Amino acid sequence: MRNVRNVALGLVGAAAVASASDVHDLKKDTFTDFVKSHSLVLAEFFAPWCGHCKALAPEYEEAATTLKEKDIPLVKIDCVEEAELCKEYGVEGYPTVKVFRGPDNASPYQGQRKAPAIISYMTKQALPAVSNLTSETFEEFKTADQVVVVAFFEAGDKTSNTTFSEVAESMRDDHLFGASNDAKLAEAEGVKFPSVVLYKSFDEGKNIFEEKFEKEAITKFTKTSAMPLVGEVGPETYAGYMAAGIPLAYIFAETPEERAELAAELKPLAEKHKGVISFATIDAKAFGAHAGNLNLEDGKWPAFAIQETVKNQKFPFDQAKKLTHDDVGAFVQDFVDGKVDPSIKSEPIPEKQEGPVQTVVALNYKDIVLDNEKDVLLEFYAPWCGHCKALAPKFEELASMYPAGGKVTVAKVDATVNDVPDEIQGFPTIKLFPAGGKEEPITYSGSRTIEDLAEFIKENGKYKVDAFDGKNETADDTEAPLAEGMGEAAKAATETAKSVASDAAEAVKTAVTDTDGTDDGSEHDEL
Repeated sequence: MRNVRNVALGLVGAAAVASASDVHDLKKDTFTDFVKSHSLVLAEFFAPWCGHCKALAPEYEEAATTLKEKDIPLVKIDCVEEAELCKEYGVEGYPTVKVFRGPDNASPYQGQRKAPAIISYMTKQALPAVSNLTSETFEEFKTADQVVVVAFFEAGDKTSNTTFSEVAESMRDDHLFGASNDAKLAEAEGVKFPSVVLYKSFDEGKNIFEEKFEKEAITKFTKTSAMPLVGEVGPETYAGYMAAGIPLAYIFAETPEERAELAAELKPLAEKHKGVISFATIDAKAFGAHAGNLNLEDGKWPAFAIQETVKNQKFPFDQAKKLTHDDVGAFVQDFVDGKVDPSIKSEPIPEKQEGPVQTVVALNYKDIVLDNEKDVLLEFYAPWCGHCKALAPKFEELASMYPAGGKVTVAKVDATVNDVPDEIQGFPTIKLFPAGGKEEPITYSGSRTIEDLAEFIKENGKYKVDAFDGKNETADDTEAPLAEGMGEAAKAATETAKSVASDAAEAVKTAVTDTDGTDDGSEHDEL
């Protein structure tokens, strides 16, 4: 009997340990006071049924335990029980994670949903944008993260101080920044005033910037130097490569050994084109479907392709060829010299536009979306996306409120089978391309109601058309005209496109992860 009792007590004790958590569970009546009493708080707004919230939970717990030692609390709010509190902070999808510096100062968490990333991100948030370094603190600081950026300039150099502070403020979510006025320390590091040294735990260990001390130049130096010569593309690194602003060369291979072998083979090319092209391996078993996004054939490995990230153009290397230093090197050099044409994936151009929402494909994108005489609201969608399906009838009704051939065009493009010049991070993505301002489209982030979308067009379009005033111009035709200049050329282009449009959709679908959210909120089905 005693043994049974001891076992029972042991189980109770184990349960107590298992249930212990360093994440604070807050309610409406405890949230404000808790946030007021801590200078920095990370808060997760979740729903118990949310799959992504369940996946985040162990990572969040691990981060909370580590950050507890740094007095950075992590909290969670159940939005099913605390709907009013979640609504107050604009929560429309789950999980929503925000950084609080007081109840009235909240900003979105911009990091990855893994414990190391959360710890690194919040550690940076706890520090000033630029830490003042001395000879006593320097050695520890420069190894405090994978990438640390340190500026050396004279104490009275206010211009350099201001410039570096602006860089640090704009990139504080990504790296640690420090500054020193110690001339002996600068000399020991092999630099003169003013200069910047980027310390990193990989490749050559550090890079030195000694050019003209300007914000744009230092920012570019930091972004390019922080990337490994041959890195790895994955959920933790993808956004960084896209934000670097230079083309990305993908090396697809199935095994770690093959990726390491190819990385070594192509590393001299990465060194040669450093700052011009980023090189990275990618796990073809886990992320092979992404090959379809680059107009490569899924399943034929190894493979190589370059993505021009700013224009979202794709340059696949011939998959019939072996990936050798010389062959890939010649391809990369031709790309740099502008001798390689981008590969364009497109559905056929519609012979006739059906319904009020114009159908855009890659081959008529320029004619419809970039028509400088029209305000164009464009939805980038995926056929399998639940949020897109919920939006479809609203988008049709919205489009019907603007006369065909008028000053406003409402359109949609299946971004899984059409190459578009925009890097789309999730579905649906909605952008307004105003007449006379096509180079600066405006991304919509509001509620997906007809009223709010119409107001967005009115506020941001060139013509300020109000869909609800009943005074819009009437259409000359009952049907929206085909894009100007389509004619015979479009028919020929359509035939060419048919051969490349059918295979990609399912592959892309498998490379994308749904995000739990409300259908009429601002959540995406994320890439």
